[in-house]
Amino acid sequence: MTSTVEKNEYPRASNTLVLGALLSYVASVFLMMSFCSPYWIESYEESFSNFKNMGLWEYCFKDFSYPYYQFPRLFDGCHHIFSQEYYVIREWLLPGWLMVTQFFVTIAFLLTFGALGVMAMELVRWPLKFVLRYEWLLTRISFICIGISSVCLFLATAVFGGNAYRRDWLMYPKFNVLSWSYAMAVVAFMILGVAALVLFGESRRSYELRREAKNLVMQMQMQEPGFHPHHHRSGGLQGYI
Repeated sequence: MTSTVEKNEYPRASNTLVLGALLSYVASVFLMMSFCSPYWIESYEESFSNFKNMGLWEYCFKDFSYPYYQFPRLFDGCHHIFSQEYYVIREWLLPGWLMVTQFFVTIAFLLTFGALGVMAMELVRWPLKFVLRYEWLLTRISFICIGISSVCLFLATAVFGGNAYRRDWLMYPKFNVLSWSYAMAVVAFMILGVAALVLFGESRRSYELRREAKNLVMQMQMQEPGFHPHHHRSGGLQGYI
């Protein structure tokens, strides 16, 4: 029983880190739903438009005929944007600004879940020695990843929102409206921004604690009998840096 208690006597994750991880997790749920769902923009039901809805990776049509395609063909149903069904109109469905949006959202998706993995290591304290020694660095990495994710999502929503009603893209843009998948992306970048601020404060606190620990070790070594400054400065402190 005593040995078990002694093994668990190590610094736990701070409440600030837990809060930052929790906010990041909530944002990741919104981000995943926005990333996968085909409702970034949709048409009003009352308009009876041939275009129904679309997301970053999927378009849905109902007996849609592309006017600039030389052969009579109707596009019906929901299909992936890179499917064979949309091969002949993919250049129209995938303009440059939409590819930029896809790029930013994908980068945000990867960085967010990467940061969640790093923060999970910090919270469960595994591997213990590595986390305790480099917690300040891991927290800083999480902050950078979450911060970049927030900026990327902001740019993605700004680019998409600014181009969603272009007349050279979907036909009859006045019949369309930004939908809930887009709204989730907006909510995700806001929550990620708050999480980045929380993690920034925690990374600064962790770095200050590390510096104070280094100073304490230096003072303890200077008080040891037979202390030689040049010898300890060259080798003794390297393990703590």
